Amino acid sequence: MISVASLLTTGLLLYFAGILATIFFSGKNTFRLFALFGCMGSLFVFICGTVVLLTGNSFHASLWIIPGIGSLTVSIDRLAAFFLAVTALVAMPASIFAANRLHKDCLFPHVSASLYLILLISLTMIPIASNIFLFLVAWEIMSIIIYLMITMNARERAGYLMLAIGETGTLAVLIALLLLAGTVGSLSFDAIRAGSPGIETGMRWAIFLLSFFGFGVKAGLIPLNFWVSQAYVSAPSAFIPLIAGATLNMGLYGIVRINASVMPVTQTTAGIIILITGTITALIGILYATIENDFKALLAHSSIENAGIVITAFGAGTLFIATNHRIAAAMAFIASFYHLLNHSVFKTLLFMGVGEAEASTKTRDLDRLGGLLKQMPWTGLFVLIGALSISAMPPFNGFVSEWLTLQALLRSVEISSFGVKVAFVAAGAGLALTAGLAVTCFVRAFAMAFLGMPRSNTIKNARETGRTALAPMAFLAFVCLALGVLPTYVIPVIDKAVMPITHVSGADVLVPPLFYDNNASQQTRLPKQFVADFHNLGAQIGRGAVPGRGLAVIHRGGKKNPVVFVMSTSYMFVTLIFMLVTSAILVHFIAGRFRKVKYRPRWDGGVRYLSPEMTYTATGFAQPVRVIFEAILATKTVDRQKTIAEHFRMAISRKRREIHLTDRLILRPFASAATWTANTLARIHGGKINTYAGYMLFVLILFLFIAMTAS
Repeated sequence: MISVASLLTTGLLLYFAGILATIFFSGKNTFRLFALFGCMGSLFVFICGTVVLLTGNSFHASLWIIPGIGSLTVSIDRLAAFFLAVTALVAMPASIFAANRLHKDCLFPHVSASLYLILLISLTMIPIASNIFLFLVAWEIMSIIIYLMITMNARERAGYLMLAIGETGTLAVLIALLLLAGTVGSLSFDAIRAGSPGIETGMRWAIFLLSFFGFGVKAGLIPLNFWVSQAYVSAPSAFIPLIAGATLNMGLYGIVRINASVMPVTQTTAGIIILITGTITALIGILYATIENDFKALLAHSSIENAGIVITAFGAGTLFIATNHRIAAAMAFIASFYHLLNHSVFKTLLFMGVGEAEASTKTRDLDRLGGLLKQMPWTGLFVLIGALSISAMPPFNGFVSEWLTLQALLRSVEISSFGVKVAFVAAGAGLALTAGLAVTCFVRAFAMAFLGMPRSNTIKNARETGRTALAPMAFLAFVCLALGVLPTYVIPVIDKAVMPITHVSGADVLVPPLFYDNNASQQTRLPKQFVADFHNLGAQIGRGAVPGRGLAVIHRGGKKNPVVFVMSTSYMFVTLIFMLVTSAILVHFIAGRFRKVKYRPRWDGGVRYLSPEMTYTATGFAQPVRVIFEAILATKTVDRQKTIAEHFRMAISRKRREIHLTDRLILRPFASAATWTANTLARIHGGKINTYAGYMLFVLILFLFIAMTAS
């Protein structure tokens, strides 16, 4: 059997081999080798993470010793293995997709290919780094590579903005990690974890706030998440699937690693901060996505929304641990990790589809798109699957993780603290509103882009993309369906990464062994009579034909919340297929036999010809949401008047400019205060030399007085 170390080493060596291939080879063979090495290296990393996750065979190795810093070590526990597997899962198809687009999207395709593989190496090193120094080095390499990717096509402003804001978060993370290391006296995460119980409360609060909001910058959490949309829009289509599907997860990994593994959060107030921050992030993200007309920017704001959902579930888990409800905490953490996995898959898929649509139509404006499904049917199908998944429509994967998140929030009735209950109620209401807006957002996005009639001439010339782009999208679409239809197989795997945090199994209460006899060795926390009742309802259908515990996810509350919720996307999928096939047969053999189909011009309200200007636009679709939340988003309208003639009315044009909520509430007041301070201090620099001499004399007298008083 191949060892974990061999799998990891092979994956990294394949990445390095790909870098050499992009340097020394030229022509089309370069990108073929790039796709081969990138995909195969990710496959080995994926197998490595999966093996550790399933078997628990952790890996630990010392690389080299640096004087003054100590030994640089790498290790893979189940938490790191989960993030490795998720990153590699989306990196495999993303590498093939990038190979098809690098020479089309990038000014320096060979350099871009090398940067892409270096990014994959850094994304592999971040989860396995068990030393603060090595972790920060890998983190900075990732940040610099993303900056270079964004600015590769001379888009400096978005790259500088991302780098500046990102380095602000990195500085906060650096301070938090140095406080941890200084308190415990070691740069090793293992040593810090062992000594973290002795850290004082004040120091714990400082480390929590710095690490949570520092890593939150990269994860897209408020208040410093306005850079995400600009960076995603500016990045070439070859890079953005990996950036959106993998690098955003590194910020979430840092939050989980520090605040759940290295120094677990035990204060309920800290848990409430995480919970509310995630909820507000999700709500603001989907609000901006719903009114956005740029398809890429829409997906970027949606990434912020989904990061907020992940953090909301994570915050619920930390609150449950702080209040000693570990079973509910396990459910919440499983929901958080499940949604993180789902988001990586369907967001990578959506950015691939939008990238191909943009390449074919030369536009991302939803008001100019339309009717693409006829020209690009396969791309449209895969984007539709991604849209259904991100909208949490069953039987796709987004439905499962959001259902689990809401069920975990309902367990809050078992907590006695009134303040914590209020926080959970606010989070539940916010996520419910977020889920509804997400459906509106992606119904609008897909309908305006792929349905209806073309709204510009370029749409009519659009053509379907090649197989090298369709194959990665088909793979990710299949994964979206598999993660949605087979949650009873996914939950026990994710539970293995959660158990080191909660020390209890969430799979036992979510996936009962309905395929086993009551006397089987596999036991469940659910009462035997309770399980037997579900046997009588048909929950054993499929027993003997498919392996596993069962095909139903069951949530049963405690004594204060005895409500039972059951969900089975597996049975739902089979039922939907049966209904569709039955309907098709009935229509074909019954309705088709007695009725003849006649094709006539469509009725357009008496209009002989329906022009694109007369159709519903993306702006009109989003107008109700824009009007309702206009006070929150602070949309400004600028009126401009122009005289047409002396005796005619003036023509009035209106320009709407969206000001991001974070910009209006946080950055602009801070910038105004800094500008006022600078202007006030600037007055000191303009004066006579006698005035400066007076300042110096005053300061000297002041220090002499302080010294005399102290003595």
